[in-house]
Amino acid sequence: MRVSVREGDTLNYYSQLFDIPLRLILDSNRELYGHSIKDIEKVSIPGYIKQDYMLKKGETIWSVSMDRGIALDALYLMNPDLDPYSFTTGDIVYIPVRVTKRIVKVTKPYDYKSLMSDLNRLQVLYPFLKQESIGRSVLRKSIPEVRIGRGESKIHFNGSFHAREWITSAILTTFLNDYCLSITTKRSIRGINLAYYYENIDLSVVPMVNPDGVDLAIHGNRVAGDYKDHVMKLNDGSEDFSKWKANIRGVDLNNQFPAKWEIEQARKPQAPAPENFPGEKALCEPESKAMATLTVESDFDRVLALHTQGQEIYWGFEGQEPQEAERLAQEFSRVSGYEAIQTLDSYAGYKDWFIQEWRRPGFTIECGEGDHPLPLEQFPKIYQETLGQLLAALYM
Repeated sequence: MRVSVREGDTLNYYSQLFDIPLRLILDSNRELYGHSIKDIEKVSIPGYIKQDYMLKKGETIWSVSMDRGIALDALYLMNPDLDPYSFTTGDIVYIPVRVTKRIVKVTKPYDYKSLMSDLNRLQVLYPFLKQESIGRSVLRKSIPEVRIGRGESKIHFNGSFHAREWITSAILTTFLNDYCLSITTKRSIRGINLAYYYENIDLSVVPMVNPDGVDLAIHGNRVAGDYKDHVMKLNDGSEDFSKWKANIRGVDLNNQFPAKWEIEQARKPQAPAPENFPGEKALCEPESKAMATLTVESDFDRVLALHTQGQEIYWGFEGQEPQEAERLAQEFSRVSGYEAIQTLDSYAGYKDWFIQEWRRPGFTIECGEGDHPLPLEQFPKIYQETLGQLLAALYM
């Protein structure tokens, strides 16, 4: 919600008027950094929407203030051009409405269009979020990263490296929504005050690493562009792509990282396929390159990659993980009921490469249990299982 700046107004006053932390208002108006509020005409107030309201018979701006629990000056601020003494029945006034419920609704398979729609709506409602593109997919879709928080500690979450695991994108976008709700309404999540983590953690989230593959798995080859015939051939002529794992070129993006990639290359498919082909060389795909570049430039302290399925937590790689990784994995296990497993006969994954290069905690979380793709009906249960782990990754 944007409001017009009046002479004498301050951001601190807006913070008190709307009961929103000053830091969130500052971060929602980054153009003010180094400038005065007098230099701009409008200010963004996060966590609110502006709503039309028609005055009923006998109502005044004062009765609306009393009945709705809205500060009178907030109504004056929302209606700067109206004379409060001249309001009559049927007049339209603007009222500020605090958003207290999620705007992300996961009611269908979570494709790229759903993701971008939700991220853009979150950005408008919570402009303290920072959204940037880390690169583009084979089909030139932008791969969004969302940042929340301003702390020194840098933590990263990602989802949908694999096409058929699109439910992990829905998990991360819902988590971003819940995080924003928590800090704007001052409500804790499972007893955790996320305002503290906003001040102390810079959280990076890439909800959908593989947008082309996700859309293929959900919508079939009609969304494959110039790769329509290619994917049909790789899929043995079947129009059912629901179990597709790779990117649109048939490369498994989580077999792309230079952490014993040669082992995977030797024992996995030798040509593009719906799953498990590591590519002609490490980091040959634009999606994996984008993730590698982001990780190098961001220097994360820990990373969590969400996958499905198995209700397992993988936390080691060749004994190169730090001691704290086991402690974190055990906490993730405690809050979710998932099994913590140190090593697996698998290489070239994103968390493998992260551990190898930085010797910091990296985790693969296998969310849910069942056949791929996990049914949407499981989303509420899987989200609650994963939520505890995402929170633990912040507070540990």
